[in-house]
Amino acid sequence: MDLKNILYRIEQGVAVISFNRPKALNAMTLELMEELGQAFDAAAADSAVRAIVLTGEGRGFSTGADLAATSDKPPLDLQGRLDLGFVLDRYYNPLILKMRELPKPIISAVNGVAAGAGANLALMADLTVAARSASFLQAFVNVGLIPDAGGTWILPRAIGPQRAMGLALMGEKLSAEQAKEWGLIWSVVDDEQLMPAVMGMARRLAEGPAVAIERIKRAIHAAAENELDKQLDLESDLQRDCGQSQDFMEGAMAFVQKRKPNFKGR
Repeated sequence: MDLKNILYRIEQGVAVISFNRPKALNAMTLELMEELGQAFDAAAADSAVRAIVLTGEGRGFSTGADLAATSDKPPLDLQGRLDLGFVLDRYYNPLILKMRELPKPIISAVNGVAAGAGANLALMADLTVAARSASFLQAFVNVGLIPDAGGTWILPRAIGPQRAMGLALMGEKLSAEQAKEWGLIWSVVDDEQLMPAVMGMARRLAEGPAVAIERIKRAIHAAAENELDKQLDLESDLQRDCGQSQDFMEGAMAFVQKRKPNFKGR
């Protein structure tokens, strides 16, 4: 991969993907979005990678779309009008779907501000961990836009329609502590402990039963749309897969023998 705006490394079965525009607080350009998709594809295809961490270099996670870059070369429709919907259809929406469908667990490590599409990318991870000084901001209304990058989907499901509406309409910062209290994110840690804590979680997942982890992710994501009977059927199907895996046999044997299991991801 020829990456200019993203850093990518693999460490003990964990792919660490970092936004690398720290001078711009990791504001996202279209080139960055393309590179991020490439990085997720590489992690998905690499059998050595069992978990993924998404974070930002410098003082912030991401301030969202780089409006200055957009104004330099705006996307226009056939009538010459600004077409931000094209940007979403071409760059953002496929990436959001890729994150949700990727079988390997994704943890976002939010250092500093996560605003606009940056906030919603962070929240689209399977687990979101924030530094104590971090904050989340649905900044869209402040520039006359609606929340995108899945914001109108994830927010009401995670925190209910009133809180989602308040964040979207008021455009005010939400502290990491408040986000945790509302159930929007998994945990908050001291700033200096963010990456050690997240990498510890990611390594634990990387050493875990990959068959079960992929199916847990699939089941939890499906639950938001399924009726109970359909979800129960899905649980049966996915549990059948897990029960036939080598990891289950190893996990059961380790439980009986009172030892730590050695999962192979098969």
